[in-house]
Amino acid sequence: MIIKKTFFTLLVLILLSTSSHSAGTDSTSKVKSDYAKAVEAIKFAKKYEKKGKLEKARKRYEKAQKLLIKSNKKKPLQPDTLNYLGFTTRKLGDYKNGEKYYLLGLEIDPKHVGINEYLGELYVVTNRIDLAKGRLKVLESCKCEEYDELKEIISGTKKSKY
Repeated sequence: MIIKKTFFTLLVLILLSTSSHSAGTDSTSKVKSDYAKAVEAIKFAKKYEKKGKLEKARKRYEKAQKLLIKSNKKKPLQPDTLNYLGFTTRKLGDYKNGEKYYLLGLEIDPKHVGINEYLGELYVVTNRIDLAKGRLKVLESCKCEEYDELKEIISGTKKSKY
């Protein structure tokens, strides 16, 4: 009888501690990651840029860049993070370091659609059209809008929107 009571008491305690622990876990999963916050800031920056509010856009890009650097320290060498690090760095006028982030991302994922498009745009802006065409060649088989956009930018029929 004592063994049954002890077993039952232990079982209840285990169940109570498990349910209270899982409740705590659920609340932290709703907290946005630095990466997710950065992506959100980039979306706002692009909207400000389209409206000609360049100072507001620059501040959002700076915020996003800081968040991406933190994210990259926590989870290093994620191609999506490196893509946006390259993008924000480029948007802030630092083409040299933006290119470094893109190239590092391509070492990890050579066919990353976003990196190839944005690196191609960087090459167009820095007057290296042959290198931009190389990025376009990588995107050729993706059947994606990134290919079409980069192709238009290279041909000069479309100005880089970002």
